[in-house]
Amino acid sequence: MSDAATVAFHLNGVEVHGDAQASLLHVVRAAGAVSVKDGCSPQGQCGCCTVWVDGQARVACVTPASRVAGRAVTTLEGLPEAADWAQRLCDSGGSQCGFCTPGIIMRLAAIAAAQRTDASVRQSLLAHLCRCTGWNTIVEGALATPRPVPGWARHPAPGEQRAALEGRSPQQVSSDVALGNGGFAADTAPADALVAVRGATGQWVVAESHAAALRASGKVQGRRTTEPLRWPIEVPEGQWVRTLQTTWVEPAYLEPDAAWCEPGGEPVGPLCNGGAFGGKAHSEVGEVARRLAAQHGRTVLAVYSREDVVRLGPKRPPVAAGIRADGTGVMLVARTAGVAEAVASVAPGLEVHEVDVPGPPTSAALRGAGWVEAAVLLAPDDGWVTDPRGGRATAHIDDDGAVHVTVRCGAVIDEGVVRSYCIGAAHMALGWVRREAVAVDVDGAPLDLTIRSFGVLRATETPPVHVSIVTDGRSVNGSDAVFAAVALAAWRAAGFAPRWPTMRT
Repeated sequence: MSDAATVAFHLNGVEVHGDAQASLLHVVRAAGAVSVKDGCSPQGQCGCCTVWVDGQARVACVTPASRVAGRAVTTLEGLPEAADWAQRLCDSGGSQCGFCTPGIIMRLAAIAAAQRTDASVRQSLLAHLCRCTGWNTIVEGALATPRPVPGWARHPAPGEQRAALEGRSPQQVSSDVALGNGGFAADTAPADALVAVRGATGQWVVAESHAAALRASGKVQGRRTTEPLRWPIEVPEGQWVRTLQTTWVEPAYLEPDAAWCEPGGEPVGPLCNGGAFGGKAHSEVGEVARRLAAQHGRTVLAVYSREDVVRLGPKRPPVAAGIRADGTGVMLVARTAGVAEAVASVAPGLEVHEVDVPGPPTSAALRGAGWVEAAVLLAPDDGWVTDPRGGRATAHIDDDGAVHVTVRCGAVIDEGVVRSYCIGAAHMALGWVRREAVAVDVDGAPLDLTIRSFGVLRATETPPVHVSIVTDGRSVNGSDAVFAAVALAAWRAAGFAPRWPTMRT
Protein backbone atom coordinates (compact mmCIF):
# COMPACT_ATOMS: atom_id res chain seq x y z
CA MET A 1 0.00 0.00 0.00
CA SER A 2 1.28 3.45 -0.84
CA ASP A 3 -0.72 5.13 1.92
CA ALA A 4 1.49 5.05 5.03
CA ALA A 5 -1.62 5.26 7.25
CA THR A 6 -2.94 1.86 6.19
CA VAL A 7 -1.85 -1.69 6.87
CA ALA A 8 -2.59 -4.89 4.93
CA PHE A 9 -2.79 -8.38 6.41
CA HIS A 10 -4.79 -11.56 6.01
CA LEU A 11 -7.82 -11.89 8.26
CA ASN A 12 -9.26 -15.40 8.27
CA GLY A 13 -7.65 -16.02 4.89
CA VAL A 14 -8.80 -12.81 3.20
CA GLU A 15 -6.59 -9.77 2.67
CA VAL A 16 -7.89 -6.70 4.47
CA HIS A 17 -6.67 -3.12 4.80
CA GLY A 18 -7.00 -1.14 7.99
CA ASP A 19 -5.96 1.91 9.95
CA ALA A 20 -2.26 1.42 10.77
CA GLN A 21 -2.56 3.84 13.70
CA ALA A 22 -5.30 1.80 15.36
CA SER A 23 -5.08 -1.31 17.52
CA LEU A 24 -5.53 -4.69 15.91
CA LEU A 25 -8.75 -4.99 17.94
CA HIS A 26 -10.35 -2.00 16.25
CA VAL A 27 -9.17 -3.01 12.80
CA VAL A 28 -10.53 -6.58 12.93
CA ARG A 29 -13.84 -5.38 14.39
CA ALA A 30 -14.15 -2.75 11.66
CA ALA A 31 -13.56 -5.59 9.17
CA GLY A 32 -16.57 -7.45 10.59
CA ALA A 33 -14.95 -9.85 13.08
CA VAL A 34 -17.15 -8.83 16.00
CA SER A 35 -16.44 -12.02 17.97
CA VAL A 36 -13.37 -10.08 19.13
CA LYS A 37 -14.66 -8.13 22.12
CA ASP A 38 -13.44 -4.97 23.81
CA GLY A 39 -13.63 -5.58 27.55
CA CYS A 40 -10.77 -3.45 28.91
CA SER A 41 -9.06 -1.79 25.94
CA PRO A 42 -6.31 -0.83 25.96
CA GLN A 43 -5.37 -2.52 29.24
CA GLY A 44 -4.71 -5.97 27.74
CA GLN A 45 -6.00 -7.63 30.90
CA CYS A 46 -9.34 -9.36 30.24
CA GLY A 47 -8.54 -11.61 27.26
CA CYS A 48 -11.84 -10.89 25.49
CA CYS A 49 -10.02 -9.73 22.35
CA THR A 50 -7.75 -12.78 21.96
CA VAL A 51 -6.91 -13.68 18.35
CA TRP A 52 -4.21 -15.74 16.65
CA VAL A 53 -1.35 -14.02 14.86
CA ASP A 54 0.44 -16.58 12.72
CA GLY A 55 -1.13 -19.27 14.89
CA GLN A 56 -0.12 -17.80 18.25
CA ALA A 57 -2.69 -16.44 20.72
CA ARG A 58 -2.35 -12.70 21.22
CA VAL A 59 -4.37 -9.96 22.92
CA ALA A 60 -5.49 -7.67 20.10
CA CYS A 61 -6.22 -4.48 22.07
CA VAL A 62 -2.53 -3.89 22.88
CA THR A 63 -1.25 -5.08 19.50
CA PRO A 64 -0.74 -2.18 17.06
CA ALA A 65 -2.26 -3.07 13.69
CA SER A 66 1.01 -1.98 12.06
CA ARG A 67 2.76 -4.98 13.65
CA VAL A 68 0.69 -7.54 11.75
CA ALA A 69 1.47 -6.21 8.27
CA GLY A 70 1.60 -9.14 5.86
CA ARG A 71 0.78 -11.66 8.59
CA ALA A 72 -2.12 -14.07 9.14
CA VAL A 73 -4.69 -13.13 11.78
CA THR A 74 -7.35 -15.62 12.83
CA THR A 75 -10.46 -14.84 14.85
CA LEU A 76 -13.24 -17.12 16.00
CA GLU A 77 -14.99 -16.50 12.68
CA GLY A 78 -12.08 -18.27 10.95
CA LEU A 79 -11.53 -21.11 13.43
CA PRO A 80 -12.63 -24.39 11.78
CA GLU A 81 -13.59 -26.06 15.07
CA ALA A 82 -15.37 -23.01 16.50
CA ALA A 83 -18.82 -24.62 16.46
CA ASP A 84 -17.61 -27.65 18.39
CA TRP A 85 -15.93 -25.48 21.02
CA ALA A 86 -19.06 -23.36 21.36
CA GLN A 87 -21.21 -26.45 21.87
CA ARG A 88 -18.81 -27.80 24.48
CA LEU A 89 -19.00 -24.64 26.54
CA CYS A 90 -22.73 -24.30 26.08
CA ASP A 91 -23.29 -27.90 27.22
CA SER A 92 -21.06 -27.55 30.27
CA GLY A 93 -22.51 -24.18 31.30
CA GLY A 94 -19.17 -22.57 30.50
CA SER A 95 -20.82 -19.64 28.72
CA GLN A 96 -23.52 -17.36 30.09
CA CYS A 97 -23.55 -13.85 28.62
CA GLY A 98 -20.97 -15.00 26.06
CA PHE A 99 -18.91 -11.82 26.04
CA CYS A 100 -15.66 -13.38 27.22
CA THR A 101 -16.20 -16.79 25.59
CA PRO A 102 -14.84 -16.13 22.06
CA GLY A 103 -11.46 -15.04 23.42
CA ILE A 104 -11.39 -18.00 25.79
CA ILE A 105 -12.11 -20.39 22.92
CA MET A 106 -9.25 -18.92 20.90
CA ARG A 107 -6.92 -19.43 23.87
CA LEU A 108 -8.05 -23.00 24.56
CA ALA A 109 -8.01 -24.05 20.92
CA ALA A 110 -4.35 -23.02 20.75
CA ILE A 111 -3.51 -25.78 23.25
CA ALA A 112 -2.88 -29.14 21.59
CA ALA A 113 -5.55 -31.66 22.62
CA ALA A 114 -2.96 -34.03 24.11
CA GLN A 115 -1.66 -31.23 26.33
CA ARG A 116 -5.01 -30.18 27.77
CA THR A 117 -5.18 -31.00 31.47
CA ASP A 118 -6.99 -29.32 34.33
CA ALA A 119 -3.75 -27.58 35.30
CA SER A 120 -2.75 -26.52 31.78
CA VAL A 121 -6.20 -25.18 30.98
CA ARG A 122 -6.38 -23.17 34.19
CA GLN A 123 -2.88 -21.83 33.59
CA SER A 124 -3.84 -20.67 30.09
CA LEU A 125 -6.94 -18.97 31.49
CA LEU A 126 -4.77 -16.66 33.60
CA ALA A 127 -4.77 -14.40 30.55
CA HIS A 128 -8.57 -14.07 30.83
CA LEU A 129 -11.34 -12.88 33.11
CA CYS A 130 -14.86 -14.28 33.30
CA ARG A 131 -17.38 -12.90 35.78
CA CYS A 132 -20.32 -15.19 35.04
CA THR A 133 -19.27 -18.82 35.12
CA GLY A 134 -16.77 -19.30 37.95
CA TRP A 135 -14.20 -21.01 35.66
CA ASN A 136 -14.93 -24.63 36.58
CA THR A 137 -17.55 -25.13 33.89
CA ILE A 138 -15.14 -23.66 31.32
CA VAL A 139 -12.49 -26.19 32.35
CA GLU A 140 -15.05 -29.00 32.10
CA GLY A 141 -15.94 -27.91 28.58
CA ALA A 142 -12.29 -27.67 27.57
CA LEU A 143 -11.50 -31.19 28.75
CA ALA A 144 -14.61 -32.90 27.38
CA THR A 145 -14.28 -35.11 24.29
CA PRO A 146 -16.33 -34.84 22.24
CA ARG A 147 -19.08 -33.50 24.52
CA PRO A 148 -19.12 -32.69 28.24
CA VAL A 149 -21.45 -34.01 30.92
CA PRO A 150 -24.07 -36.07 29.02
CA GLY A 151 -27.64 -34.95 29.45
CA TRP A 152 -26.95 -31.23 29.78
CA ALA A 153 -27.32 -30.25 26.15
CA ARG A 154 -29.02 -26.88 26.03
CA HIS A 155 -32.64 -26.54 24.96
CA PRO A 156 -33.20 -22.84 24.37
CA ALA A 157 -36.70 -22.29 25.81
CA PRO A 158 -36.26 -23.84 29.28
CA GLY A 159 -32.63 -22.73 29.45
CA GLU A 160 -33.56 -19.14 28.70
CA GLN A 161 -36.45 -19.25 31.17
CA ARG A 162 -34.12 -20.35 33.96
CA ALA A 163 -31.37 -17.92 32.87
CA ALA A 164 -33.84 -15.03 33.03
CA LEU A 165 -34.70 -16.02 36.62
CA GLU A 166 -31.06 -16.23 37.62
CA GLY A 167 -29.84 -13.16 35.79
CA ARG A 168 -32.97 -11.09 36.40
CA SER A 169 -32.78 -10.05 32.75
CA PRO A 170 -33.59 -11.73 29.42
CA GLN A 171 -30.72 -13.92 28.29
CA GLN A 172 -30.15 -16.27 25.38
CA VAL A 173 -28.91 -19.81 25.94
CA SER A 174 -27.37 -21.46 22.90
CA SER A 175 -24.05 -22.37 21.35
CA ASP A 176 -24.40 -19.26 19.19
CA VAL A 177 -24.04 -17.15 22.34
CA ALA A 178 -20.70 -18.85 23.06
CA LEU A 179 -19.58 -17.67 19.63
CA GLY A 180 -20.11 -14.09 20.82
CA ASN A 181 -23.43 -13.62 19.04
CA GLY A 182 -25.43 -12.51 22.07
CA GLY A 183 -26.56 -9.29 20.42
CA PHE A 184 -24.33 -6.86 22.32
CA ALA A 185 -24.96 -3.24 21.40
CA ALA A 186 -21.41 -2.56 20.20
CA ASP A 187 -21.78 -5.52 17.80
CA THR A 188 -25.23 -4.73 16.39
CA ALA A 189 -24.84 -1.00 15.75
CA PRO A 190 -25.09 -0.17 12.02
CA ALA A 191 -21.75 -0.10 10.24
CA ASP A 192 -22.14 3.60 9.41
CA ALA A 193 -22.93 4.65 12.99
CA LEU A 194 -20.91 7.39 14.57
CA VAL A 195 -19.05 6.34 17.73
CA ALA A 196 -19.07 8.41 20.91
CA VAL A 197 -16.61 7.99 23.77
CA ARG A 198 -16.04 10.01 26.91
CA GLY A 199 -13.09 12.38 26.72
CA ALA A 200 -10.43 13.09 29.30
CA THR A 201 -12.52 15.88 30.86
CA GLY A 202 -15.83 14.00 30.77
CA GLN A 203 -17.18 15.39 27.50
CA TRP A 204 -18.51 13.03 24.82
CA VAL A 205 -16.34 12.92 21.67
CA VAL A 206 -17.97 11.77 18.44
CA ALA A 207 -16.12 10.42 15.38
CA GLU A 208 -16.58 8.16 12.39
CA SER A 209 -14.92 5.17 14.09
CA HIS A 210 -14.09 3.91 17.55
CA ALA A 211 -10.36 4.29 16.91
CA ALA A 212 -10.78 7.87 15.67
CA ALA A 213 -12.98 8.78 18.64
CA LEU A 214 -10.39 7.44 21.08
CA ARG A 215 -7.62 9.41 19.39
CA ALA A 216 -9.66 12.60 19.61
CA SER A 217 -10.71 12.00 23.21
CA GLY A 218 -7.32 12.33 24.90
CA LYS A 219 -8.09 9.17 26.84
CA VAL A 220 -5.40 8.28 29.39
CA GLN A 221 -4.58 4.67 30.25
CA GLY A 222 -5.86 3.65 33.68
CA ARG A 223 -3.58 2.33 36.40
CA ARG A 224 -3.65 0.09 39.45
CA THR A 225 -2.80 1.99 42.60
CA THR A 226 -0.37 1.06 45.32
CA GLU A 227 -2.49 2.92 47.86
CA PRO A 228 -3.98 0.76 50.62
CA LEU A 229 -7.66 -0.03 50.86
CA ARG A 230 -9.88 2.14 53.04
CA TRP A 231 -12.86 1.04 55.10
CA PRO A 232 -14.79 4.32 55.14
CA ILE A 233 -17.30 3.61 57.94
CA GLU A 234 -16.42 2.76 61.53
CA VAL A 235 -18.30 0.06 63.40
CA PRO A 236 -20.79 1.67 65.79
CA GLU A 237 -20.13 1.35 69.49
CA GLY A 238 -21.90 -1.49 71.26
CA GLN A 239 -21.66 -4.91 72.86
CA TRP A 240 -21.43 -7.01 69.73
CA VAL A 241 -20.94 -10.75 69.26
CA ARG A 242 -19.89 -10.12 65.65
CA THR A 243 -18.92 -7.10 63.59
CA LEU A 244 -18.33 -6.48 59.89
CA GLN A 245 -16.75 -3.70 57.83
CA THR A 246 -16.76 -3.71 54.05
CA THR A 247 -15.44 -1.33 51.43
CA TRP A 248 -16.30 -0.43 47.84
CA VAL A 249 -16.58 -3.42 45.50
CA GLU A 250 -16.70 -3.28 41.69
CA PRO A 251 -19.34 -5.46 39.94
CA ALA A 252 -16.64 -6.23 37.34
CA TYR A 253 -18.95 -7.17 34.49
CA LEU A 254 -16.93 -7.75 31.32
CA GLU A 255 -18.96 -5.88 28.70
CA PRO A 256 -18.51 -2.11 29.18
CA ASP A 257 -21.73 -0.09 28.95
CA ALA A 258 -22.74 0.52 25.35
CA ALA A 259 -25.90 1.58 23.52
CA TRP A 260 -26.81 2.85 20.07
CA CYS A 261 -29.74 4.88 18.84
CA GLU A 262 -31.11 6.15 15.56
CA PRO A 263 -32.38 9.75 15.35
CA GLY A 264 -35.87 9.74 16.85
CA GLY A 265 -35.61 6.08 17.82
CA GLU A 266 -35.28 4.07 21.02
CA PRO A 267 -31.82 3.09 22.31
CA VAL A 268 -30.55 -0.48 21.88
CA GLY A 269 -28.58 -1.53 24.97
CA PRO A 270 -26.92 -1.64 27.41
CA LEU A 271 -28.66 -4.80 28.68
CA CYS A 272 -28.77 -6.91 25.54
CA ASN A 273 -27.80 -10.33 26.91
CA GLY A 274 -27.53 -10.61 30.67
CA GLY A 275 -28.09 -8.35 33.64
CA ALA A 276 -24.53 -7.27 34.59
CA PHE A 277 -25.39 -8.21 38.21
CA GLY A 278 -27.44 -5.00 38.47
CA GLY A 279 -24.51 -2.78 37.51
CA LYS A 280 -26.13 -1.35 34.37
CA ALA A 281 -29.61 -0.86 35.77
CA HIS A 282 -29.26 2.93 35.60
CA SER A 283 -26.57 3.37 32.96
CA GLU A 284 -26.56 6.69 31.12
CA VAL A 285 -25.36 5.37 27.75
CA GLY A 286 -28.82 4.83 26.26
CA GLU A 287 -29.87 8.43 26.84
CA VAL A 288 -26.47 9.68 25.69
CA ALA A 289 -26.86 7.78 22.41
CA ARG A 290 -30.38 9.18 21.98
CA ARG A 291 -29.22 12.77 22.61
CA LEU A 292 -26.20 12.56 20.32
CA ALA A 293 -28.19 10.87 17.53
CA ALA A 294 -30.67 13.76 17.59
CA GLN A 295 -27.82 16.28 17.66
CA HIS A 296 -25.91 14.75 14.73
CA GLY A 297 -28.83 13.47 12.70
CA ARG A 298 -27.19 10.04 12.45
CA THR A 299 -27.12 6.80 14.38
CA VAL A 300 -24.69 7.01 17.30
CA LEU A 301 -23.07 4.24 19.35
CA ALA A 302 -22.10 5.48 22.84
CA VAL A 303 -19.44 3.34 24.55
CA TYR A 304 -17.79 3.42 27.95
CA SER A 305 -14.12 2.57 28.39
CA ARG A 306 -13.13 0.34 31.29
CA GLU A 307 -11.96 3.43 33.16
CA ASP A 308 -15.40 5.00 32.65
CA VAL A 309 -17.05 1.90 34.10
CA VAL A 310 -14.87 2.12 37.21
CA ARG A 311 -15.27 5.86 37.73
CA LEU A 312 -18.96 6.15 36.90
CA GLY A 313 -20.47 2.71 37.44
CA PRO A 314 -22.13 1.85 40.76
CA LYS A 315 -20.26 0.01 43.49
CA ARG A 316 -21.49 -2.16 46.32
CA PRO A 317 -22.20 0.23 49.22
CA PRO A 318 -19.75 -0.09 52.14
CA VAL A 319 -21.20 -1.10 55.50
CA ALA A 320 -20.10 -1.24 59.13
CA ALA A 321 -22.27 -3.24 61.49
CA GLY A 322 -22.49 -5.01 64.81
CA ILE A 323 -24.84 -7.80 65.84
CA ARG A 324 -25.99 -8.92 69.30
CA ALA A 325 -26.67 -12.47 70.39
CA ASP A 326 -30.42 -11.94 70.05
CA GLY A 327 -30.14 -10.96 66.39
CA THR A 328 -30.57 -7.23 66.92
CA GLY A 329 -27.89 -4.72 66.07
CA VAL A 330 -26.90 -1.64 64.11
CA MET A 331 -25.76 -1.30 60.50
CA LEU A 332 -24.26 1.88 59.09
CA VAL A 333 -24.26 1.93 55.29
CA ALA A 334 -23.23 4.40 52.62
CA ARG A 335 -26.32 6.35 51.60
CA THR A 336 -27.94 4.32 48.82
CA ALA A 337 -31.55 4.39 47.65
CA GLY A 338 -33.32 1.17 48.62
CA VAL A 339 -30.56 -0.37 50.71
CA ALA A 340 -32.35 0.08 54.07
CA GLU A 341 -35.39 -1.72 52.69
CA ALA A 342 -33.17 -4.54 51.40
CA VAL A 343 -31.66 -5.02 54.86
CA ALA A 344 -35.08 -4.94 56.55
CA SER A 345 -36.34 -7.69 54.21
CA VAL A 346 -34.10 -10.28 55.93
CA ALA A 347 -33.09 -8.65 59.22
CA PRO A 348 -35.89 -6.57 60.76
CA GLY A 349 -33.95 -6.54 64.04
CA LEU A 350 -31.12 -4.52 62.51
CA GLU A 351 -31.28 -0.76 62.98
CA VAL A 352 -30.07 0.80 59.72
CA HIS A 353 -28.52 4.25 59.43
CA GLU A 354 -27.46 5.62 56.05
CA VAL A 355 -24.38 7.84 56.22
CA ASP A 356 -22.70 10.16 53.76
CA VAL A 357 -19.19 9.13 52.76
CA PRO A 358 -17.13 10.45 49.84
CA GLY A 359 -16.85 7.75 47.24
CA PRO A 360 -18.01 6.46 43.86
CA PRO A 361 -21.71 5.89 43.11
CA THR A 362 -23.39 3.00 44.90
CA SER A 363 -26.50 1.00 44.08
CA ALA A 364 -28.90 -1.36 45.83
CA ALA A 365 -29.55 -2.97 42.44
CA LEU A 366 -26.25 -4.85 42.66
CA ARG A 367 -26.44 -8.52 43.53
CA GLY A 368 -27.79 -8.90 47.08
CA ALA A 369 -26.59 -5.44 48.15
CA GLY A 370 -27.43 -4.89 51.81
CA TRP A 371 -29.52 -7.97 52.46
CA VAL A 372 -26.60 -10.40 51.98
CA GLU A 373 -24.42 -8.51 54.46
CA ALA A 374 -27.31 -8.59 56.94
CA ALA A 375 -28.02 -12.28 56.35
CA VAL A 376 -24.43 -13.36 56.91
CA LEU A 377 -24.15 -11.22 60.03
CA LEU A 378 -27.04 -13.21 61.47
CA ALA A 379 -25.18 -16.47 60.56
CA PRO A 380 -28.13 -18.88 61.00
CA ASP A 381 -27.27 -22.01 62.99
CA ASP A 382 -28.65 -24.33 60.31
CA GLY A 383 -26.58 -22.57 57.66
CA TRP A 384 -29.54 -21.91 55.36
CA VAL A 385 -29.81 -18.42 53.86
CA THR A 386 -33.09 -17.28 52.32
CA ASP A 387 -33.30 -14.78 49.48
CA PRO A 388 -36.05 -12.16 49.99
CA ARG A 389 -37.70 -13.59 46.87
CA GLY A 390 -37.74 -17.15 48.20
CA GLY A 391 -34.58 -18.94 47.03
CA ARG A 392 -32.71 -20.84 49.75
CA ALA A 393 -29.17 -22.18 49.93
CA THR A 394 -26.57 -23.52 52.32
CA ALA A 395 -22.85 -24.01 51.79
CA HIS A 396 -19.74 -25.26 53.51
CA ILE A 397 -16.05 -25.33 52.64
CA ASP A 398 -14.21 -28.57 53.36
CA ASP A 399 -10.65 -29.01 54.60
CA ASP A 400 -9.34 -29.11 51.01
CA GLY A 401 -11.02 -25.82 50.17
CA ALA A 402 -13.76 -27.28 47.98
CA VAL A 403 -17.15 -25.57 48.21
CA HIS A 404 -20.29 -27.68 48.68
CA VAL A 405 -23.59 -25.98 47.92
CA THR A 406 -27.20 -27.10 48.28
CA VAL A 407 -29.83 -24.88 46.68
CA ARG A 408 -33.64 -24.86 46.74
CA CYS A 409 -35.05 -22.85 43.86
CA GLY A 410 -38.26 -24.65 42.89
CA ALA A 411 -38.72 -26.49 39.62
CA VAL A 412 -35.30 -26.71 38.02
CA ILE A 413 -36.41 -26.10 34.40
CA ASP A 414 -32.81 -26.53 33.19
CA GLU A 415 -30.28 -28.21 35.47
CA GLY A 416 -27.23 -27.11 33.53
CA VAL A 417 -28.19 -23.44 33.75
CA VAL A 418 -28.94 -23.67 37.48
CA ARG A 419 -25.60 -25.34 38.10
CA SER A 420 -23.68 -22.82 35.99
CA TYR A 421 -25.22 -19.82 37.72
CA CYS A 422 -24.69 -21.31 41.17
CA ILE A 423 -21.01 -22.02 40.47
CA GLY A 424 -20.64 -18.47 39.16
CA ALA A 425 -22.32 -17.09 42.29
CA ALA A 426 -20.01 -19.16 44.51
CA HIS A 427 -16.98 -17.81 42.65
CA MET A 428 -18.20 -14.23 43.07
CA ALA A 429 -18.90 -14.72 46.78
CA LEU A 430 -15.48 -16.22 47.47
CA GLY A 431 -13.82 -13.32 45.69
CA TRP A 432 -15.92 -10.72 47.48
CA VAL A 433 -15.15 -12.02 50.95
CA ARG A 434 -11.48 -12.82 50.32
CA ARG A 435 -10.07 -10.48 47.68
CA GLU A 436 -12.36 -8.00 45.96
CA ALA A 437 -12.25 -4.25 46.60
CA VAL A 438 -11.51 -0.91 44.92
CA ALA A 439 -9.07 1.54 46.49
CA VAL A 440 -10.57 5.05 46.78
CA ASP A 441 -8.81 8.30 47.70
CA VAL A 442 -9.89 10.62 50.52
CA ASP A 443 -12.02 12.63 48.10
CA GLY A 444 -13.86 9.50 46.97
CA ALA A 445 -12.28 8.97 43.55
CA PRO A 446 -11.50 5.36 42.57
CA LEU A 447 -7.77 4.74 42.24
CA ASP A 448 -7.89 1.16 40.93
CA LEU A 449 -8.79 1.60 37.25
CA THR A 450 -7.60 -1.64 35.68
CA ILE A 451 -9.77 -4.72 35.54
CA ARG A 452 -7.10 -6.84 37.23
CA SER A 453 -7.15 -4.44 40.19
CA PHE A 454 -10.51 -5.57 41.48
CA GLY A 455 -9.42 -8.88 42.99
CA VAL A 456 -11.64 -11.20 40.93
CA LEU A 457 -10.48 -14.77 41.56
CA ARG A 458 -8.53 -16.27 38.68
CA ALA A 459 -8.96 -19.77 37.31
CA THR A 460 -5.99 -21.15 39.25
CA GLU A 461 -7.36 -19.69 42.50
CA THR A 462 -10.88 -21.08 42.15
CA PRO A 463 -11.62 -24.27 44.09
CA PRO A 464 -14.02 -27.03 43.02
CA VAL A 465 -17.66 -26.10 43.59
CA HIS A 466 -20.14 -28.96 44.05
CA VAL A 467 -23.82 -28.13 43.61
CA SER A 468 -26.79 -30.15 44.84
CA ILE A 469 -30.22 -29.00 43.68
CA VAL A 470 -33.40 -29.64 45.68
CA THR A 471 -36.55 -29.40 43.57
CA ASP A 472 -39.73 -28.19 45.22
CA GLY A 473 -42.22 -25.36 44.86
CA ARG A 474 -42.36 -22.63 42.26
CA SER A 475 -39.28 -21.65 40.31
CA VAL A 476 -37.35 -18.77 41.83
CA ASN A 477 -33.84 -17.36 41.56
CA GLY A 478 -31.41 -19.67 43.35
CA SER A 479 -27.98 -18.23 42.62
CA ASP A 480 -28.43 -15.11 44.77
CA ALA A 481 -29.11 -17.31 47.80
CA VAL A 482 -26.01 -19.33 46.84
CA PHE A 483 -24.04 -16.08 46.68
CA ALA A 484 -25.10 -15.31 50.26
CA ALA A 485 -24.57 -18.85 51.54
CA VAL A 486 -21.05 -19.12 50.11
CA ALA A 487 -20.18 -15.66 51.46
CA LEU A 488 -21.24 -16.92 54.89
CA ALA A 489 -19.21 -20.13 54.47
CA ALA A 490 -16.13 -18.19 53.37
CA TRP A 491 -16.49 -15.78 56.29
CA ARG A 492 -16.90 -18.65 58.72
CA ALA A 493 -13.78 -20.30 57.26
CA ALA A 494 -11.90 -17.02 57.88
CA GLY A 495 -12.92 -17.06 61.54
CA PHE A 496 -15.45 -14.24 61.07
CA ALA A 497 -12.65 -11.74 60.46
CA PRO A 498 -14.12 -8.27 61.08
CA ARG A 499 -13.10 -6.77 57.72
CA TRP A 500 -13.74 -7.83 54.13
CA PRO A 501 -11.85 -8.58 52.00
CA THR A 502 -10.17 -10.87 54.48
CA MET A 503 -7.03 -11.52 52.41
CA ARG A 504 -6.17 -7.96 51.26
CA THR A 505 -5.00 -4.96 53.23
